[in-house]
Amino acid sequence: MKRKIPPVAALFDFTDKVVIVTGSGSGLGQGIARRFAEAGARVVVNYLSSQRGARKTVAAIRARGGSALALQADVTNPDDVARLFSETTRAFGRVEVLVNNAGIYPSAPLLDLTPAQWDQVVDANLRSAFLCTQAFARQAVTQGGAIVNITSIEAENPAPQHAHYDAAKAGMAMLTRVAALELGAHKIRVNAVAPGLIWRPGIERDWRAGVRRWQRAAPLSRLGLPEDVADACLFLASPAARWITGASLTVDGGALCQQIY
Repeated sequence: MKRKIPPVAALFDFTDKVVIVTGSGSGLGQGIARRFAEAGARVVVNYLSSQRGARKTVAAIRARGGSALALQADVTNPDDVARLFSETTRAFGRVEVLVNNAGIYPSAPLLDLTPAQWDQVVDANLRSAFLCTQAFARQAVTQGGAIVNITSIEAENPAPQHAHYDAAKAGMAMLTRVAALELGAHKIRVNAVAPGLIWRPGIERDWRAGVRRWQRAAPLSRLGLPEDVADACLFLASPAARWITGASLTVDGGALCQQIY
């Protein structure tokens, strides 16, 4: 069996590839979008309400000679998702990589959690991934492509006051595997990245005790950076991962390695 194996130097070259990163107007998604652009991709910076952040990301990409477009869409809404993909193909002709990053991360004790709070978190984190995965796959069945879902180490390691979030991320992890199973015939690979605690401005001030606990628990002793997660996304979307689908790559500095008894 002969297969064309890409040269090592070309593995992470995304020149002219079109990538949608949902929820990339701020935070982790912003870092992922910038990293794909640095690899040569034409990036769609999707946002819900962070218009200023999305435009700033696009401006930064273009200032470095890259190509990017900011598109507003509520990715929990099927009509908005359809518009996101139609506007992307109108601008760039196709979509080859989807990063399902959109989500929210509130806290609420299980006994106080309301159905509305549950629905909001599950919709933002899981429904959005389903809708975007389906929209991407329907237009990629003739060309193939790659999907990377941003889950969390909380998909397998529960955290207090995160019943809604943890359940949504666990569902997203299984969605990854089911999608990989069904879409492989269309040459569409589906994988996940499960980050641990990611640094953001002010986190050491806002959650000092939590940051210290994390630093003690993680063998690599530091918080993750958006680029740490972005590089895992680049790998899973690239030809370097051409025989990987249905997998979840933990990116947490080793935090899950801790002995539990």
